[in-house]
Amino acid sequence: MLFFLPGKESFSLLLKMRLPCVSHDSRVNITSIFQASTSIPKPECSLLLSLFIPLLRSVWDLDDFCILFFIWDVLDSLSEFLQTAVEAAKRAGEIIREGFYQTKHVEHKGLVDLVTETDKACEDLIFNYLKQQHPSHKFIGEETTAACGITELTDEPTWIVDPLDGTTNFVHGFPFVCISIGLTIGKVPTVGVVYNPIMEELFTGVHGKGAFLNGKPIKVSSQSELVKSLLATEAGTKRDKSTVDATTNRINSLLFKVRSLRMTGSCALNLCGVACGRIDLFYETGYGGPWDVAGGAVIVKEAGGIVYDPSGKDFDITSQRVAASNLLLKEAFVEVLQQSE
Repeated sequence: MLFFLPGKESFSLLLKMRLPCVSHDSRVNITSIFQASTSIPKPECSLLLSLFIPLLRSVWDLDDFCILFFIWDVLDSLSEFLQTAVEAAKRAGEIIREGFYQTKHVEHKGLVDLVTETDKACEDLIFNYLKQQHPSHKFIGEETTAACGITELTDEPTWIVDPLDGTTNFVHGFPFVCISIGLTIGKVPTVGVVYNPIMEELFTGVHGKGAFLNGKPIKVSSQSELVKSLLATEAGTKRDKSTVDATTNRINSLLFKVRSLRMTGSCALNLCGVACGRIDLFYETGYGGPWDVAGGAVIVKEAGGIVYDPSGKDFDITSQRVAASNLLLKEAFVEVLQQSE
């Protein structure tokens, strides 16, 4: 019989110590074990983990105590990571709420892609807070990437942040704006927080622990017919003729297949809309980067939904392509998406 002993050392330290010295395949195996172990209560984990102890021992050359110490620390750390993300989001939310009703100072990243002082202030606040709490973790942010170039996503614990998703909405006083914070471990979205400070809606999700809106459990819709489904998508920020034509042609085609369509102006909130059953279907291609989906993807999955590539293939957080729905609609949705290309 295996017993779990609580550890006080941080998961990030153990991850940093152990993962760099093992192969990519071994990291994938370890991540899979971690995911499986977090999906059931701690007292029942012992039987599951007893099956994997030989693998962990061979990978790290550790005794059983150290292995169990590590797994327990992972489980405990997820709650800590969630609390950190929620606190960071709420602090940034105060800045957004204050700036929402004031005159905005707007800059252009593209023809219709906007950025404000609030975006930058929120990202600085969030990153400073996260770095204080977890200094060994990696960080990827929308505004940092825009200024400094793309940061490669690695297996290390990585916070991926959109400090103000829905900047155009923010500029126009349309209340669909949010902070999106996601944590990936082994490149897998593991903790997600999406907070709309104007509507006071806090969406959270932790792998294996369920999804919540303001502390209450949420689930995706049970809709099984496309024709009765509400679809969300976005037009994107590119305005060249070929892109606009392809986007509008696809929307025209899809409107014959679903009940109606919405464009809220926020990828993260669209994902959360699927998670809580307000929206049945969502897809978007060509969005800004992983910061748009890192938080929402966890929340959809924990609400019983699925996140995938619009082609039907597995979701890749770095691909700038996402679709989300319940399982009942996926096959039909992918089929009409392919037909509309």
